[in-house]
Amino acid sequence: MEGRDSAVTTPAHTRLTWRKSYGRNCMESPAVFWQTPGHLTTLGDRIPTSRGAARSRNITSKVDPEQLALLVKHEWKLAYVTPLYRFQHTQLKLYSKHLTAFILAEKQRGIAIEVGLEAGFKVTLSTVHGMAETEDDAETVFIQIHSKPTFGADALKPVWRGWLTCVNGDGEYLRSLPPDFVSLPLFCSSGSESLTSLVRSWFERAFDCNFGSLFLNSTTLKWLAALWTGCHPTSNIRYLKLSWTMPTQPSLDIMYTVNPQDAWELWNSIHTEDSAEGRIHIDEVQRFMKGLETHFFRHFKIYLSAGTLTKVVTSLGSAHHEGKIKAASEHFVLKVDVLEAGKMGKRKDLSEFDEGPNCDG
Repeated sequence: MEGRDSAVTTPAHTRLTWRKSYGRNCMESPAVFWQTPGHLTTLGDRIPTSRGAARSRNITSKVDPEQLALLVKHEWKLAYVTPLYRFQHTQLKLYSKHLTAFILAEKQRGIAIEVGLEAGFKVTLSTVHGMAETEDDAETVFIQIHSKPTFGADALKPVWRGWLTCVNGDGEYLRSLPPDFVSLPLFCSSGSESLTSLVRSWFERAFDCNFGSLFLNSTTLKWLAALWTGCHPTSNIRYLKLSWTMPTQPSLDIMYTVNPQDAWELWNSIHTEDSAEGRIHIDEVQRFMKGLETHFFRHFKIYLSAGTLTKVVTSLGSAHHEGKIKAASEHFVLKVDVLEAGKMGKRKDLSEFDEGPNCDG
């Protein structure tokens, strides 16, 4: 933190015209569908009034442990993807060869690629079974790039990872797609930007799709802070860390650490479990954040509401306004808004998702 650190205790109670292609030129105006390409989550025009409360989902019993381990404990950069044209899950081995050849060709053209791939590399695409929640969801696809050593029998070293997924997709939208299109609307990547760019470029050429960056606005982060806090009694979030950037010269970054039990008691005094249909409402989230901000002001005389919430962290995972997420454990794979990926095939803003994080205990 620059400027000032604080670790304080929070008191309790306190319409779309489709063209022939659904890919790169799939809409009459991309701005109509994605609102502002590359910046959809920076919009605050449509704040959801309520969301479903966090519910248990034992994903560890559905997904292969080795595959699941590859999805956690890494920070992922988020992007959206328009529907893929003629993508087939049965052709992943062929796609692996084609992507390998594409990266090699780009390397020979002089494209800068991460150090470590000069000795050779291997690309693999595989299906992650068990992530889909509905029969309309396409199975998740995991992509890995390994560095191959020049000499010896050393194990391959993973240098880049990524996955395309659709979880709990909007069934009406998915069923409206022509048979030749597959919707895997959320792309997560971990590794060098040069490799990410090459992977995205190959997919765009091979399947006539388009990628764009996702960002998490302050409203989405506030929802996560409240939803994760609601998991504490069954999952022990251990801590709640919130980071703000204040509009000062020079800029002031503030990290606010809240005792988990105090955060839970504050949330419990605001949210009632017998609320209609077990939903959480925006006014509850706003009151929760107001309680935290009021306590901080009481001690430091700084209005956090004047700044921008940029990061939320608990032991279950973290989320950053730059569109970065991380799940900290196989038992707490995030079923957060940004992973309700299928709904992005129709909706315009991540803040419109209505499910909370997974609270497996």
